[in-house]
Amino acid sequence: MLYQLYESQRALLSPFAEFASATSKLYSHPLSPFNHAPGSQRLSAGFDLLHRLTKEYEKPQFGITSIQVGETDVAVQEQVIKTQPFCRLLRFKRYTDNSQVLDTMRAQPAVLVVAPLSGHHSTLLRDTVRTLLKDHKVYITDWVDARMVSMAHGDFHLDDYIAYVQDFIRLIGPDVNVISVCQPTVPVLAAISLMASAGEATPRTMVMMGGPIDARKSPTAVNNLAMNRPLDWFEQNVIYRVPQNFEGAGRRVYPGFMQHTGFVAMNPDRHASSHWDYFLDLVRGDDDSADAHRQFYDEYNAVLDMDAHYYLETIQTVFQDFSLVNGTWNVKGQLVRPQDITTTALLTVEGELDDISGAGQTRAAHDLCTGIPATRREHYDVIGAGHYGIFSGRRWREMAYPEIRKFIVTHQK
Repeated sequence: MLYQLYESQRALLSPFAEFASATSKLYSHPLSPFNHAPGSQRLSAGFDLLHRLTKEYEKPQFGITSIQVGETDVAVQEQVIKTQPFCRLLRFKRYTDNSQVLDTMRAQPAVLVVAPLSGHHSTLLRDTVRTLLKDHKVYITDWVDARMVSMAHGDFHLDDYIAYVQDFIRLIGPDVNVISVCQPTVPVLAAISLMASAGEATPRTMVMMGGPIDARKSPTAVNNLAMNRPLDWFEQNVIYRVPQNFEGAGRRVYPGFMQHTGFVAMNPDRHASSHWDYFLDLVRGDDDSADAHRQFYDEYNAVLDMDAHYYLETIQTVFQDFSLVNGTWNVKGQLVRPQDITTTALLTVEGELDDISGAGQTRAAHDLCTGIPATRREHYDVIGAGHYGIFSGRRWREMAYPEIRKFIVTHQK
């Protein structure tokens, strides 16, 4: 069994990873006599790199404890608002004793960030959350690693994902603004469509960023794999049962390590070059560059398993049947009708260089949401941004975020 072999390999490599870490410190610690040996810096760098290539990467923390609001340093506390078997709803609560700043924050709009359930943890959106906190009350979906969910909780389906999103929207209230990043753009649009069709209050705005609303447009390598293989190929080749040493033992999943392998295989030269640059940064003593590398790969290498039902249904619904754009998607007896949304404003955001969701895939939401007046629909292209650049980094903070902030403020009435 591939999953069990992977776990065995990881267990075997664990002592080597610890040895590499200890040896790296032996050659770099200022009080160590080996620190002064010829070539000690290169040896330390080499063992440090070996440690990072063989270690296990656990789920990172958000680590957001404070933000700057104007000239004021505001404390932030991470709170669990609601717990479901496969997801937690988190809120980042801001606290200050500055009455003027407090009054400003009370009047700020609430935002629900729906994080991707596609291999990485929600902490991948740390920069998204930190930036939004300056002007918004921020909630985020924190998806649970399926291998940690007992079989007693049953399976997790794409329909359940939609129900979770609806539940969280209702909990926060109709004044919420929903931001979906990548994968969740499709189920979020379905969730809001179904609420509109049922006559429920829908969010003030929905911001859809870099997602496969219509994966037929400008298909990428990721899209092509999902579109060109039959569903039973995925069933037979990428679905495995969780080993016995986890709480979710026996659950059928698409393992995170396979997803990670696919990520790396898309750009192997880029990752090899990045690791080589990291080694050179350590040799040169460039701590800032080395720390930036560590922070990125601590996040990038931390992955989670997805329940097989959810994963396979997503492949079929989004990338093979194109059920949303074809108007054939039925969720628990109800047809998904984006045209029924009338009061929620729509903003779509795409990255010019996105190699995950190609140009036009997210913008296609405008063709579906015909019930929303043209005056309440906008599209924004982030020039020079790849997939991650639309929600993290300089282009997110300086280009995408100001447009999103302005759009949300504009449509609060």
